[in-house]
Parts: sequence; C-alpha cells; structure tokens
Amino acid sequence: MNPLATAAAIAAATAAAPTTAASDAPGLSINFFWVIVAALNFIVFLALIWRFGFDPIANILADRKARIDQGLADAAQARRDRDASVAERDQAMIEARREANALIAAAQKSAEDLRIADIAATREELDRLRDRARADIQAERDRALADLRSQVADLALLAAGKVVGETMNDARQRRLVDEFLADPGSNVEGRTN
Repeated sequence: MNPLATAAAIAAATAAAPTTAASDAPGLSINFFWVIVAALNFIVFLALIWRFGFDPIANILADRKARIDQGLADAAQARRDRDASVAERDQAMIEARREANALIAAAQKSAEDLRIADIAATREELDRLRDRARADIQAERDRALADLRSQVADLALLAAGKVVGETMNDARQRRLVDEFLADPGSNVEGRTN
C-alpha cells in the first residue's frame, strides 16, 4: 500500500465526513472507521520507517561495534606482542651480558695462563742459562786447573831436576808428573781445590 495514496484517501474522507457526521449526531462522536484507518496508516508508516530507517542504522551501528571490538582486540594483541617483545629483548640482553661476561672471564683466564706460561718459559730459560754458565765456569775451572797442573808439573820438574842435578828427558818427566797427579792421595790436588 502506498503511503501517499493512503494519506490522500484519508484527506478526502475527512473533507467529506464533517458534513455527514454533523447532520447525524450532535456533539463529539468517534468514527471507528477512521480510527482503524489511522491505526493502519501508523502501522504502515512504522513498517516503512523500520525497514528503510532503523535496519540500516542498526546495521551501521553493528558494523561500527564490530570494528570497535576488532580494534580493541587488535590493540590488546599489539599490547601482548609488545610485552612479549620487551620480555624477549630483556632476555636477549641478559643472554648477551652473560656471553660478554663469559668472554671476559675466558680472556682473563687466557691472559693469566699466558702470563704463567711466559713466567715458566722465562724461568726455564734462566735455568738453562744458569746451567750453561755453570758448565762454562766448570769447563773454565777445569782448563785453569789443567793449566795450573801443567805449570806446577813444569816447576816441580825443574825444581826436582835442580835438586837431583840431572836432567830428565821430556817423555820421562811427563810420565812422572802424570803419575803424581793421578795419585788420589796427592796433596797438590787437595790444595788447588
């Protein structure tokens, strides 16, 4: 039913109705036909407004509510993600500090081991130099003793030759000196040490 057609029908009926109703009844009277027509007209207008006005507005409001709910859910998810990334970053920082401390400790341990190895190598070198110096001193001492023995033997032979008054040949003198010096009970070796 068309609302304009209904409104035109009601207007035509009201224009014609006062002339007939005024002649039939004195005073105020209720015409049930027009009450029903007005009620039907109200129901039709209400259905049209509901269909073309309230439904689209309700749909728009529902869509808006859904977008707002989705935005709130996205914001909550973003907050959870941010909190998770902060926790992950903090964990990574803790792990990085732990690794840095481990590297520092390893470097300090390595430096300490290197220092101990250097000290040990230096001590070993000093011991080796000391042993070589001792060996050189002992060799020099032995050579000096040999020279001293040779000189003492020569002096002893000269003195013995003067005391005995005869000259001994060189080979015989050397044999006597070597026997004298090889004798463990000799006093000459005890005095030179």
